[in-house]
Amino acid sequence: MQPFLKPQQDIQDLIDRIKFDAAHGQIWFEENRMLLLHTDIFGFLRKDLHDMLGYEPAKRFFIRCGYQAGMRDAEATAQLRPDLNETEAFMAGPQMHGIRGMVQVEVNTLQLSHRNHEFYADFNWRHSFEGEVHLSEFGKSDEPACWLQLGYACGYSSYVMGQTIIYQETQCIAQGHDHCRIIGKPLTEWENAEKLVQFMSPDPISDEIIALRAELNQLKHDIYTRAEVDYSMFNAVGESAAYRNVCDLLKKAAGSKVAVLLSGETGVGKEAFARGIHYASPRKDKPFIAVNCACIPHDLIEAELFGVEKGAFTGAVSQRIGKFERAHQGTIFLDELAELSPRAQAALLRMLQEGEFERVGDYQTRKVDVRVVAATNEDLELAVKKGRFRADLYFRLNIFPVRIPPLRERREDIPLLVSHFLKRFENIYDKKFKGLSDKAKHFFINYNWPGNIRELENVLERAALLTNDQQEIKLRDLFPDVVAAETNSYRETFPSKSFNSQKIAELFTPDFSLEHYEKQIIVQAMQQSQNNVSEAARLLGISRATLDYRLKKYRALS
Repeated sequence: MQPFLKPQQDIQDLIDRIKFDAAHGQIWFEENRMLLLHTDIFGFLRKDLHDMLGYEPAKRFFIRCGYQAGMRDAEATAQLRPDLNETEAFMAGPQMHGIRGMVQVEVNTLQLSHRNHEFYADFNWRHSFEGEVHLSEFGKSDEPACWLQLGYACGYSSYVMGQTIIYQETQCIAQGHDHCRIIGKPLTEWENAEKLVQFMSPDPISDEIIALRAELNQLKHDIYTRAEVDYSMFNAVGESAAYRNVCDLLKKAAGSKVAVLLSGETGVGKEAFARGIHYASPRKDKPFIAVNCACIPHDLIEAELFGVEKGAFTGAVSQRIGKFERAHQGTIFLDELAELSPRAQAALLRMLQEGEFERVGDYQTRKVDVRVVAATNEDLELAVKKGRFRADLYFRLNIFPVRIPPLRERREDIPLLVSHFLKRFENIYDKKFKGLSDKAKHFFINYNWPGNIRELENVLERAALLTNDQQEIKLRDLFPDVVAAETNSYRETFPSKSFNSQKIAELFTPDFSLEHYEKQIIVQAMQQSQNNVSEAARLLGISRATLDYRLKKYRALS
């Protein structure tokens, strides 16, 4: 049997990960939000579910909830103890059981080997909150009643071991025993494996009801979108009032030839809306040409838009048609419109008014049928006042202005956008993610997103690269600078005590010995912690392994 840590010892590394943010009404364990609840609430919940669903469905519900909680804790603690052996690292689960106030775990036997896929556990559970709650609500039970805790143990152990581990409760205080006891081993080693694993699986009847409800909701949604507005046509994602208002406006404009001026901050998705206008219009089968005016040098932008004749200027070695000719009978999208040169602005005004233009270096007037959608993140009215933009062009484009709201004004759409982009990155990088951690979700909703949807997309792609398959995406992989800032802020709030330099100087006498003072400091820490090695190591700011080494060293010298 391998050595293991007692669950009541060496838990400071776990406790240190719990942060109480009373100012915002939040408790965090790593990146998972937690709650402090009265145990009586679980009693009310258990009784109500029992009365509504019956005994077996209620039992299944609690086991599955516990299973998910165990999985979450296993994922959160997986990287916390890299220097301990696999058995000691495993004990984070039973210790978290105690820290959560669920039960005190005593280890009778724990044998595990990841390499050999071996696992066997025999634990005593004392002071089980769930057993006490069951006794309070239902009285003495004919069978074990610690369902939530049992599911937790199964979920945690299965995640850590990388295989399905099932526990059975062999005795329970709800049955009148002095304490509860559980036995855990791989699913294949249980004789009644099929019966045990069904409690970890969804209830088929519940699943069927959920599936039918989902199908009904989808039918209602389809009827609504066909009768009102097909928002998906705009090739963007959102359900907020601000988003739908934009979609309503653009749908009305899509069927006409009127020029549309999209305004909004950088990254709000102006090109996606421009494409939506095109594909919702009668021109959808014709070309859609997108031009970023800021990417083209001022002396070349007119040639890029309207074409150039051979020999028109040095370097024009052949005739080339422009973007407007390529967009004939379709739509042209002019992004960063304020960057157009004065000559290009004049040519664009003529194009909008007369539908005609001339190639650079040519005197032949040409006509095209092009729908113009322009976009800018600048204040064009201000640019007109400063003389940077033609007033007549501005008034010609401003017939149908639409402002695209920034992401901070449509926060309800953030979860939908996250889901949309994660599905894309799952396909690109051949991974499957378990969504965002609670802390990441909370940050996403409250962050102001100065880069808007483009920033959100880039942040998620970075996280998709850093996050392993089948894992939850953490805030540290999304915004490492934010996590570093939070850590520094915590350190500033709870600063370590500094030494008095004058007192240190007084130590340097002719018979000064560093080992002597180090030994005294360690002895003092051990006394203050009542000989708890982990607590003493925390006081000294060193690892337990380092303190163990020094204790052995000084005992050998004594």
